[in-house]
Amino acid sequence: MISRILIGACTAIVLFLGGVHLAYTLFTHKFSPTEGQVETAMKQTAPRVSSDMTMWKAWISFHVSHSMGLMLFGLVYGYLTVCRWEVLQQSYFLAALGLLMLVGYVGLARVYWFKAPLIGVCLATLFYIAGLVDTFARQ
Repeated sequence: MISRILIGACTAIVLFLGGVHLAYTLFTHKFSPTEGQVETAMKQTAPRVSSDMTMWKAWISFHVSHSMGLMLFGLVYGYLTVCRWEVLQQSYFLAALGLLMLVGYVGLARVYWFKAPLIGVCLATLFYIAGLVDTFARQ
């Protein structure tokens, strides 16, 4: 039971972080550049890959898709934890995939993000690892 609580806490943290990130992206200016000229330039500049978009549209869409990835992880692994626990217990592949995703987010947070999401993903990863250890130690 403790395994499910730990992994459930992990998924709740990740889902929360993804939801907050999506809300910040769509409903606030928290991810807007502090220099107004930079935002203006981003809205007027196309990336080399396509002139059909702007750097601003890419910026927003990357933030939204990042949020969607976090929320997808939280929802899928949350569902497995609550409704299909036996699947997660018996699948080394899904257990390892979840761990790789979380470790990837920790790496990104360490190199590119700021302190709050780093703390959040580290805590989520520690909960996940503790849950896995407890799960597989009992088998």
